[in-house]
Amino acid sequence: MELRHLRYFVAVGEDEHYGRASRRLRVAQPALSRQIQALEDEVGFKLFERLPRGVKLSAAGKYFLEDARGILQEVNEAVARAARVASGQSGTLRVGLTGNALWQGVVPESLRRFREAQPDAEFQLNPLGSAQQLEAVRSGRLDAGFVYDMPKSDPELDRLLVAMDRFELAAPAGYPLAKRKQLRLRDLIDVPFVWFQRWENPALYDRLMQACFRGGLKSPRIVQEGLHESTVLGLVASGLGVAWVLGTASWRRPERVVIVSVIDLNVSVPLELAWRKDNRFPLLARFVAELRRMPYVRAFNKG
Repeated sequence: MELRHLRYFVAVGEDEHYGRASRRLRVAQPALSRQIQALEDEVGFKLFERLPRGVKLSAAGKYFLEDARGILQEVNEAVARAARVASGQSGTLRVGLTGNALWQGVVPESLRRFREAQPDAEFQLNPLGSAQQLEAVRSGRLDAGFVYDMPKSDPELDRLLVAMDRFELAAPAGYPLAKRKQLRLRDLIDVPFVWFQRWENPALYDRLMQACFRGGLKSPRIVQEGLHESTVLGLVASGLGVAWVLGTASWRRPERVVIVSVIDLNVSVPLELAWRKDNRFPLLARFVAELRRMPYVRAFNKG
């Protein structure tokens, strides 16, 4: 049984006349009659009672007409849904992001703007570290990810710079050093540190260590490592030590934590959207295009 059989049957069943149905379908009447006969042979029972003028639905035909209409409607709706996905109007976009990125203005703003522009689209947001996001994007488990400090080049991935952040010092409230107007790296010698783990972002870890070394903090006194920045902030709040955090931490710091600048630490951290070059998902293309239109993203990517 093919869909055309159902369409022909519905037309004849609604008109109860082969001539009118054939004109409506723009199919020759003999061909239409043969198709209905073939359908009856396949289902094994009569759908119509033949009359001197026209036809009348059989008892079984009346039930079959209702179900056939439902099947055709579902098929039409399925085609319409698929067409919206193909044109980038709907579907599910799988996006990775770190906890920090959610506090960076461009990320929540891009999600909000895209939801307004594509009300039928859905986001599947996946909180992951930057290294885990890159792995998931390469493997196809994610369509894109907001990644901090990406490797300089990756032949598999495209990228779009969306923001720049920098490291600041998180310290317990009331900590004497945090009250200084001009805090320098050398002032932090022998101060206990809570540090992020190197495996999470080896290049960034090494860059931060080198910047500390150049500023006179040659061997930071690391007393504890934390997996996520939220954990690090919690440990700072408990008085365990100070920590390097991104500037966005000022928006989500605990009350017992202050964020201060160290004037000779200038480590900027780019935040980029990364996606596979061969990912042709129309919804992804629309999301990237929407990001490119944002003023601060345009400013970062002039030329």
